[in-house]
Amino acid sequence: MSDIIHWADVIAERILSEKDSVRIATGITPSGHIHLGNLREMLTADAIRRAIDEKGGKAEIVYIADTFDPLRKRYPFLPEEYENYVGMPLSRIPDPEGCHENYAEHFLQPFLESLEILGIPVTLKKAHEMYESGEYTGKTRTALEKKDEIAKILKEVSGRDVEDGWSPFMPVCKNCGRLNSTRVTGFDGKKVSYICRSCGHEGESDLTEGKLVWRVDWPARWGILGINVEPFGKDHAAAGGSYDTGKRIAKEIFGIEPPFPIVYEWINLKGKGAMKSSKGIVVPVREMVEILPPEIVRYIIIRSKPERHIEFDPGIGLLDVVDEFENAYHQGDRSVELSLVENVVYSDVPFRHLLVVGQIAEWDLEKVLEILERNGHEIDEDLKRDVERRLKYARKWLEKYAPENLKFSVKKSRDEIKSGFSEDEKRFLNEFAGSLEDDMDAEKLHKLVYEVAQKVGIKPEKAFQAIYKAILDTKHGPRAGYFLSSLGVDFVRKRFMEI
Repeated sequence: MSDIIHWADVIAERILSEKDSVRIATGITPSGHIHLGNLREMLTADAIRRAIDEKGGKAEIVYIADTFDPLRKRYPFLPEEYENYVGMPLSRIPDPEGCHENYAEHFLQPFLESLEILGIPVTLKKAHEMYESGEYTGKTRTALEKKDEIAKILKEVSGRDVEDGWSPFMPVCKNCGRLNSTRVTGFDGKKVSYICRSCGHEGESDLTEGKLVWRVDWPARWGILGINVEPFGKDHAAAGGSYDTGKRIAKEIFGIEPPFPIVYEWINLKGKGAMKSSKGIVVPVREMVEILPPEIVRYIIIRSKPERHIEFDPGIGLLDVVDEFENAYHQGDRSVELSLVENVVYSDVPFRHLLVVGQIAEWDLEKVLEILERNGHEIDEDLKRDVERRLKYARKWLEKYAPENLKFSVKKSRDEIKSGFSEDEKRFLNEFAGSLEDDMDAEKLHKLVYEVAQKVGIKPEKAFQAIYKAILDTKHGPRAGYFLSSLGVDFVRKRFMEI
């Protein structure tokens, strides 16, 4: 195990030096596909929760789904008619695909299923239910009564004046249903009067029919839910940002202590920038848990300190992360410990090998196990369970994200080979076939390519091309030694002699 103390343990120790029981808040708006970038907040919280629990403390994660936020705009993935819903709360907008109760649930439900798969236990709070049930009423009343003091804090911290007639509360217009177009014109201690700048309607609303603006909502929920710790993105941590204003509003308006902050960096999608649902730059979490084992999804985030940005490549770069995990697993690495969801046992079969063997065996488990045994792996129950579990992920990743040069199909007969072969290539294949021995392992087979190429006077790259053409009908393929070993000496000898 590494001598370096894991970042989650460092944070857990700091928290436990002040409290032995904490509530950790996380919050994500389900306005689009909840993606890997959003997941960083949840996994940061969960790594700390685990570390606290292991050290004898108690920690609970509260996930506030911001279902009462308004739809900011019609995103590219929405039909044109959703222009009519801009400004309305997500919980009151129809599901764009008609499969859930409302818009918010459509994007929230797959995420909640993913959290379960990833082993992240949360206490779920839906913002619209909190407001409508009256949980926010006390804090909302306080905010309205002290709106001038809040405006002063916002000015002093952010350096910007609020607009004339500003209110910390946004009522839902009873005529058009919009939330962000109403302006409060009065408050009598129980109800607000308002005018809607979108439809012109004037009316009254009680404090369950609307929500606080974000910079006031955030510290209000700290008090309502008793939050002690919260990870959040670097945008909220900027000087004069919402955490700076939230700290003062918490103390001076609501009389509570702000939570211990954990600031995290963005996850960038390689070649596209920071993940954003509104721009369609996403790898949905639900998709990630279908193409990768849950411990790998967790490891992608947990292995890096929160303040370090992550460049995520779901293609070939992901294989390097998987390799890193597999090596770290066998070394008892702390990031791996914090990533495991269940008591899984990793065999000595790398994920990369499963990609090759799976395609050769056409994803048939028994054939895969035969190939692995031929390659020197001892087949026991642990290996069988591990291979069966990870083989499914290997297939899904290959289909969804693998570059084309990793995909191949073994041609079943000579008749399927359309490539032409020069006399030099034929000589090489013939000589190679004649040099094969039944007990050759991957390393010996790889060396044999170079030896035979030199013997017949052909460049090594041409020799490798001849091998791939003879088996795959392409000029490229997996690393030759392991590939040929997986196919079996008899198959290779017969095919090369046919060519």
